[in-house]
Amino acid sequence: MESASFPESERVTGAHALYRLFDASLVVSCGLAAAEWRLPAGANLTAPPIHLFLIAFCTLAALLIFPAFRLYGSWRGRQLSELLLSSLAAWCTVYALGILLSFLMDQSGVISFPWASTWFALTALSLAGLRLGVYATLGAARDRGLNQKRVAIVGFGMLGRDLWRRVAQFRTTGYEVAGIYTGTDERLPSSVRRLNSLECLSAFVRNNGVREVWIVLPMEQGQIVHEVLFQLRNDLVDIRWIPDVMSIRLLGHRIDNFMGLPAIQLNSLPAIGIRGWAKEMFDRAFSTCALIALAPVMIVIAVLVKLSSPGPVLFKQPRLGVDGKVFNVYKFRTMTVHEEHGTVTQATRNDARVTRIGAFLRATSLDELPQFFNVLKGEMSVVGPRPHALAHNELYKDVVDRYMMRHRVKPGITGWAQVNGYRGQTETVHKMRARIEFDLYYIQNWSFLMDLRIIARTALSGWTGRNAY
Repeated sequence: MESASFPESERVTGAHALYRLFDASLVVSCGLAAAEWRLPAGANLTAPPIHLFLIAFCTLAALLIFPAFRLYGSWRGRQLSELLLSSLAAWCTVYALGILLSFLMDQSGVISFPWASTWFALTALSLAGLRLGVYATLGAARDRGLNQKRVAIVGFGMLGRDLWRRVAQFRTTGYEVAGIYTGTDERLPSSVRRLNSLECLSAFVRNNGVREVWIVLPMEQGQIVHEVLFQLRNDLVDIRWIPDVMSIRLLGHRIDNFMGLPAIQLNSLPAIGIRGWAKEMFDRAFSTCALIALAPVMIVIAVLVKLSSPGPVLFKQPRLGVDGKVFNVYKFRTMTVHEEHGTVTQATRNDARVTRIGAFLRATSLDELPQFFNVLKGEMSVVGPRPHALAHNELYKDVVDRYMMRHRVKPGITGWAQVNGYRGQTETVHKMRARIEFDLYYIQNWSFLMDLRIIARTALSGWTGRNAY
């Protein structure tokens, strides 16, 4: 069976981590430079300690808060002014937190105003200058054909032709139109391949390294959008719907400004920006507390697993994470060591492979506790769709509609489907389809309060279930 293709992650890469460190170093260096310039005692130890404390605090805060302002994601097709305003807003937030903290510490009167204002201005200008330099460097590289991102366009007409011209004119955005489907015999640019049918769209995306699909259709052809989504249901590529401007008032979806045109994000996620950052911070804090509190229980379980049968304490299995990234999920081993021979067989009632302690761990979900380490590593979330075995993904992705869309978010230790009774074995397509519907409902309606409700329901009654063998 052909495997799905997945988009390049826009989350944490080595370049983004280096970018964040550069920002933090600018906060430090500008603070120290302002101290040497504006403080009578300079930046040495005779200066009031609140100044060095604020520099350290704001540096740490920048590392934690700046990502929430989307400073390190892809800026292709977005305006430079938006990037500069976002960096200014991020620095203002960090700076305001530092000043607020000084008030709470009753140290605001000690802070030198010339130093504080100089530090603020120097850092703001340095952050903007860094982004201008990176923006110009990437633009020059893309103008020479480097760092290109291939796209396919569905629909054309006046709006599609205008979009194609913008891509050709603004080469610094780094887009390359690889193919166009029109559904008509409309003449296309000679440099672009014509797609003869929507049925070949998925194969074209996979075989030609296409990373985004842009839908340029009038509202009366909205049914084609459903067809495009169906054809790309197993391809985790970014999909943009760029509608007729006159039709925007009829829509209730979130609209972004993309290359000077309104674009509807058809598969955008609710947990992005500040909300996504808050969810990630909560996950790390919650998993840390859980591991500390449950350490004695986990030690006892580890000893019992080791004594129950020969083999390792922990069971590792590859699973599909956010945007198709494969990771190893951790569990306490509940079965005797055996060979799967390329298949994954779900445990059933009275399964001979399950050990006595393993049966108890599976019935109470205590075998899932090591997954808090997956959360700390950033591979999972406390709440989210449960990760399935890779073989099950291959089995169900063409059987259950929108199955692969659950992989647009991090998998979770518990989820909306689990607290609604869909926990454990899913031996029929009907059960899997119902679980996927709950997973998609969670993704579409996510809120921080919803996560807390799911955690509370899991703690009260979600650790056991009739389908857990």
